[in-house]
Amino acid sequence: MTEAAPDGWVPRLVALDIDGTLLSWIEDTGAPHPEVSPAVADAVRRAREAGAEIVLASGRSPHGMTAMADTLGLHELTERAWIVASNGAVVFRYPPLEVVLEETFDAAPAVQAVLDRRPSAMVAVEERGVGYRVSKDFPVGELTGEMILTDVADIVAEPVSRVIIRDPEATAEDFITLARELGLHPTEYVVGWTAWLDLAPRGVSKASGLAHVADRLGVDASDVLAIGDGRNDIEMLRWAGRGVAMGQAVQQVIDAADDVTAPVAEDGAALELARWFP
Repeated sequence: MTEAAPDGWVPRLVALDIDGTLLSWIEDTGAPHPEVSPAVADAVRRAREAGAEIVLASGRSPHGMTAMADTLGLHELTERAWIVASNGAVVFRYPPLEVVLEETFDAAPAVQAVLDRRPSAMVAVEERGVGYRVSKDFPVGELTGEMILTDVADIVAEPVSRVIIRDPEATAEDFITLARELGLHPTEYVVGWTAWLDLAPRGVSKASGLAHVADRLGVDASDVLAIGDGRNDIEMLRWAGRGVAMGQAVQQVIDAADDVTAPVAEDGAALELARWFP
């Protein structure tokens, strides 16, 4: 749907997804381009210089988000940035990396249920500051840091904030169907563009993580601009005062948004930011 923002409205907080919003995808792979376009970087800087809080909100682990904060120069624009990682399960300040909130859950039953149906799937959990513990090597470029081969039972032996399940032999639609058949609540899982499934604590999403940040900053949800492209952005787009979907987003994401900007390949995030921070 499309709704106009109130007259005189200017975002006090800008929540930005990373992959597919700030970074475009490398064609025919599950890996994002490593660089932000100059137009997007300039737009983010203008928003911050105008006084808006910039909060990165991604399914990435904290380890995979600090480089993006550095790329955008958030440490130059603010004393310490707020960042929402792992689809809302981890909220931290940076630099240095200081975890402020972490939601965990016992992932073993859900992981086993998925592997019973998709035995070829790979499982990964973040090893903070190092990389990931993985049951098998993931395709190149899909995870950041070192991959440490580990038995599945050991990967989920302790409560975790997020589990990644990846199956190159499946499709995104296969995983959507699987999650529904297993009776997972919508905020307990997120399916990516490919056969990529994130398992999360119940009730945790980018929206819940951002709500914590907004509360700490004294910002109301109605004063938040959120931009994203994935299914893991749906709750965030609905929660924010203005939620904007990227032009390449699937219809489910577009339906959750107040407006749609251009695709990531056409610097859609920069175009939306320029409306408020010319």
